[in-house]
Amino acid sequence: MKAEEFDKIFDDNEEDIIEYLDLSKIKRPNLEPKRINIDFPTWMVKKLDEEAQHIGVSRQAIIKTWLADKIMELEHHKLAV
Repeated sequence: MKAEEFDKIFDDNEEDIIEYLDLSKIKRPNLEPKRINIDFPTWMVKKLDEEAQHIGVSRQAIIKTWLADKIMELEHHKLAV
């Protein structure tokens, strides 16, 4: 498909363009996973596991969610000052 034809389909909203895209090579900048190791005290791991089980997610998911929330809170606070 030529670029002009693709642009026309997109511009005219004639149909969904997803089928024309190769999503296997898509990258999201700054969202690539980076493995790190963190040591937590046993009591903290138990509390993380309890909360994760309570809401039905993995320990890793609860840690990432809470860290993301805190980082966003800090960023919001910086902008407000």
